Amino acid sequence: MNCRILLADDHALVRGGLKALIDGFSGFEVVGEAADGEQALAMAREHSPEVMIMDITMPGLNGLDACRRLQRTLPAIAVVVLSMHSAEHYVLAALRAGARAYVVKDAAPDCLEQALRAVREGRRYLSPPLSPALFEHADREGEGPGLLGLTGRQREILQLIAEGHATRDIATRLHISVKTVETHRAQLMQRLEIFDVAGLTRHAIRCGLVSPDR
Repeated sequence: MNCRILLADDHALVRGGLKALIDGFSGFEVVGEAADGEQALAMAREHSPEVMIMDITMPGLNGLDACRRLQRTLPAIAVVVLSMHSAEHYVLAALRAGARAYVVKDAAPDCLEQALRAVREGRRYLSPPLSPALFEHADREGEGPGLLGLTGRQREILQLIAEGHATRDIATRLHISVKTVETHRAQLMQRLEIFDVAGLTRHAIRCGLVSPDR
């Protein structure tokens, strides 16, 4: 029986390329495609995949927070992060969020197949040139310093601020009041000791919540 895979990436061409590649792997099939984190969670509940291939930087709900939610609600789904970022802090953030494998987008195609077979067998995987020692660091340490102490809601608001959304728009998207958004934003600024939108945006980029070209 084929291993069921869900793709989550906000670029349709990337998803199309991944599907074409995975169709050539024996024992795997793509059962759905999502363009953002919220859609990925909804489709995970609908399709019950065994593996989700997830990008980090997606609009609305990023891949890291989507991975955290999956770990709480559907822990049997193994997450393979596929990202353009190869810096260690991105990899550590993904592993701490619950990802079972991390593959950089410029890796050889067979690295993705190796990652899928590894997580299907209950193992973890990092594509070259990433060091396996990162697993030990991720297991030993807590949340990375850039997001230390932030709640899931604060991370969501940080991302939406960095994406350029106004307070009222954030409230509408998250189904909370404007006052609640303002309270979370004030707490967020106090925690990070960053008191302007430009600084919050730079911080979100450094932490991988949004990409620099957004």
